[in-house]
Amino acid sequence: MIQISVKNLKKSFTIKTGGIFRAKEKKVIAAVDNISFEVEKGEIVAFIGPNGAGKSTTIKMLTGIIQSNGGTISVAGLDPSKDRKKLAYNIGCMFGQKSQLYMHLTVRDSYKLLCSIYDLDEKQAESRIDEVAQMFKIENLLDKVVRKLSLGQRMICEIAGSILHKPEIIFLDEPTIGLDIFAKSRIREIIKKLNEESSTTIFLTSHDIGDVEALCNRIIIINDGKIVTDSTIQDLKHKYLSKKKIKISYDTVIKNNEFKYKVEKIDGNQIELIVDTNEVHMGELLSYFTSVGNIVDIQIESTPLEDVIKNIYKERR
Repeated sequence: MIQISVKNLKKSFTIKTGGIFRAKEKKVIAAVDNISFEVEKGEIVAFIGPNGAGKSTTIKMLTGIIQSNGGTISVAGLDPSKDRKKLAYNIGCMFGQKSQLYMHLTVRDSYKLLCSIYDLDEKQAESRIDEVAQMFKIENLLDKVVRKLSLGQRMICEIAGSILHKPEIIFLDEPTIGLDIFAKSRIREIIKKLNEESSTTIFLTSHDIGDVEALCNRIIIINDGKIVTDSTIQDLKHKYLSKKKIKISYDTVIKNNEFKYKVEKIDGNQIELIVDTNEVHMGELLSYFTSVGNIVDIQIESTPLEDVIKNIYKERR
């Protein structure tokens, strides 16, 4: 069952260029340039790209906040530009940098207001708030004032608030932004649980490649308003995310300059190498470098998203 259908979608903005000593000119910027894709019920899709790629503009069109210049959109069987109010009952939205909760109220009172917006009566609201609180294990946070919550606690409460009206589709924009590793892990668990238990379709944007790897079964990359690639996460991992940068720190200065594996850099007690996990067995590699000396720290970094996009462009050319 197709829940989101986008065909030949376009959105452009007219901006003025120039300044004090130069005549102002109008310039048309194509924020979204003729993109098409579909999302089926129950999918967790990552919609990612660098800043200015067109992600937020696309989400705003999908949710009816702004209208397109061309193409068609269907979300939960509705046209967002014509049925925005009706669509609001079928979708939930959570934007990492913009709160839907009321900072001076308790979480519970914020939820009551959200329930009233979605036309739930008092009895329905109380029942749904208790149900969501148990699902997200936030019973102890309900009577706390929102502004006194930690960032991680607030993000969990934000996601919980976005499903009070039982939406079919949830749009999550940077749900783990600014969070520490433990809070990120908790948020990811919640998103996955929500998808598995309720078959909720999730449309996710994130600059954190860890979110994408942990949650999504499909990834759409957009850049300069165009879709660069639309593939399964397994294919993307195999092709572009298999390379890892590894930094290994020892308790003494490294004197050996010859290793079994190619080392990119030696700096005092630290060595740095880049490996392709499709070609190198990580267990054997770590076992080898453990035999070199006493390891005090290991850092493993995935390929940055920007590098992934560059590699895809190179391959296409």
